[in-house]
Amino acid sequence: MRILQVNTADTGGGAETVAWQLMQGYRRAGHQSWMAVGKKNTESSDTYLIQHDPYRTAWSRWCGALADRLIQLEPSGEHNRRLHQLLALGLGQPSRAFQRWQGKEDFEFPGTAGLEGIPSELPDIVHCHNLHGSWLPDGGYFDLRALPGLSHRFPLVLTLHDAWLLSGHCAHSFECDRWKTGCGNCPDLTIYPAVRRDATACNWLRKQEIYSRSRLFVATPSQWLMDKVKESILMPGIEECRVIPNGVDLTTFKPGDRREARDRLALPQEAWIVLFAANSIRENRWKDFETLRTAVRHIAAQAKRKPVRFVAVGEGGASDKAGLADVQFVPFERNPLSMARYYQAADVYVHAARVDTFPNTVMEATACGTPVVATAVGGIPEQVLDGQSGFLVPAGDAEAMARQAQWLLEGDERRRVISAQAVRIAKARFDLSRQVQAYLTWYEHLTMSAKGKSEIAHAC
Repeated sequence: MRILQVNTADTGGGAETVAWQLMQGYRRAGHQSWMAVGKKNTESSDTYLIQHDPYRTAWSRWCGALADRLIQLEPSGEHNRRLHQLLALGLGQPSRAFQRWQGKEDFEFPGTAGLEGIPSELPDIVHCHNLHGSWLPDGGYFDLRALPGLSHRFPLVLTLHDAWLLSGHCAHSFECDRWKTGCGNCPDLTIYPAVRRDATACNWLRKQEIYSRSRLFVATPSQWLMDKVKESILMPGIEECRVIPNGVDLTTFKPGDRREARDRLALPQEAWIVLFAANSIRENRWKDFETLRTAVRHIAAQAKRKPVRFVAVGEGGASDKAGLADVQFVPFERNPLSMARYYQAADVYVHAARVDTFPNTVMEATACGTPVVATAVGGIPEQVLDGQSGFLVPAGDAEAMARQAQWLLEGDERRRVISAQAVRIAKARFDLSRQVQAYLTWYEHLTMSAKGKSEIAHAC
């Protein structure tokens, strides 16, 4: 088969990791596989940057090029990002800038029309992942209005990694359920992807109209997210839906020698290591860093046998203290082997979240035999088997998280039992090859069905 995946970027966070691993898995299985992205971070010849400029006016291209040259002089900083937007949009595409100012979601990404020509061979399957990305230089990359046309030309699989497609602007709605009935009167416009003004009802209706003309095959990694899909505006456009859990590479994420891992990472041998990993840890709206920090403070206050080191992977910064615990911040780790060492070096992995679809880090820790203590939100209860591979605690309950982590830390034999069970559960449920095969089986079914319909139509 020829499989084209579409995603925000080729490397980065959880959705990027999932799409990249699938592409590699498809190629190992003997299929042709490529990726079209809004931002290309690798030199891979199998990934293609979706180009929008060729479809825009000469004036728009000139303003965009000027903005790019200016931002290259000093690429960091919010001021420069705003200057880039002012030149590229405000000057180069004023009507588009006005739409954004009104709070309307930006779908003006004309390069989406050329997707079927990336690469030159027509795909048998188009598989879309995240279709938003306000952190990209252009504020996004995909024109959602292209879904009906694409979905009637190719079998179009759509994997949701969050709930943006279901709402008037936000990727996760927390306690708000207005996404079920039409949005409007949004309680928080700052939730990613943020909008300037409340046009959420308009955005919701526009998405509803697009889906009503589409023919989509929708997957989610968790039943929790699928349950939301079934109550949403996406449902009328769905031909078939499946829950396909994400997987991890068990040849990389596996138990290892703790002492060796700590030596390689320059972590103390005679301390309890409590680990957490996420992008932009302190500012991440989906995670709950304050609960984590408070839990570690409780753990350190109760620890009698050893000192406590809290390692937070995903954001650099100076080390500090959480009560009696040392807190060490580590920049985002792109190398899976290096990330695996952190799990292997840790005694416990803690994961406090306000909402989470199906976090890769929980699976990776489980596969490495690191007991997990996590909040019971989103799809996490489908990953952590409470009392077997780890423990679930209520969201925001730092004392409960500390209590369960302390129980594991203080009991070496208990920790070994949970660790061994975690490895068995990961092999049974989170093997990447299972995820790859589940999608390939579905693709084969869809392509055979599409071929049969085409032959019938041709005969008629």
